[in-house]
Amino acid sequence: MDTIYFDLDGTLTDPKPGITRSIQYALQKLDHPTIPTEDELTWCIGPPLRSSFVKMLGDRDADRAVALYRERFSDIGLYENRVYDGIGDVLTTLRASGHRLFVATSKAHVFADRIIDHFGLRQHFERVFGAELDGTRADKSHLLEHALKEVSVDPAKTLMIGDRSHDMVGAKNNGMKGIGVLYGYGSRNELIEAGAQHVCATPGAILDCIS
Repeated sequence: MDTIYFDLDGTLTDPKPGITRSIQYALQKLDHPTIPTEDELTWCIGPPLRSSFVKMLGDRDADRAVALYRERFSDIGLYENRVYDGIGDVLTTLRASGHRLFVATSKAHVFADRIIDHFGLRQHFERVFGAELDGTRADKSHLLEHALKEVSVDPAKTLMIGDRSHDMVGAKNNGMKGIGVLYGYGSRNELIEAGAQHVCATPGAILDCIS
C-alpha cells in the first residue's frame, strides 16, 4: 500500500476516559434519569457522536447533548487520552518505508488536530481529516471519499486502519482495503463482518499486514 489512513480513537489513541466522562457530563446536564458507567459507554467510541446520543436520547435532544459534551471535551476530555504503546514505532517504520500517512476520524477535525499535536504525532502525518462541527463528513464513507479526492490517490492502493465497523465499511464503500485492530473498541466479529481483510491484536502486528 502506498497511502494509509489511520482512525484516531481506538486506533492511535485510547480516548475512553475523555469521551465517556464527557458523555456522562452531557447526560447529567440534561437531567437524564440514569447515567451509564464509563465501561457501559465504550460502544460510543468510534461512531459519530450525534448518532450515539440519538440512540440514548432520541433525535430531539441529540444536538443539545453534543453541545454539552463539547463544553467538557474541548477543555478537559480531549487530554484524558493516551497513545497506545507501540504506535509511535509503527508510524516511524511506515514513514521510513515510504508510505504516506493520514488521519481519518469521525471526530471533529478541530479536536483531532489538537490531539495529534498534543501527543506529538504530527510529524508522522501529512494531514488530518475529520468531521466538521456541524456533523458534515462524520460518516466514515463520506469522510474517506473526501480524503481520497483531496490527496488524489488511487483507492485500490490505499488502506484504512481502524477499530470499528464504520472504518471497514467506509473503506469498502470507497474501494479501499481495510485492516481492523483488536486493541481498540471493536470485536473480531464486528470487524470481519464489516469487511476487514486482516485483524491485528497489537499495534506492532499492523506492520506484518502491510506489504
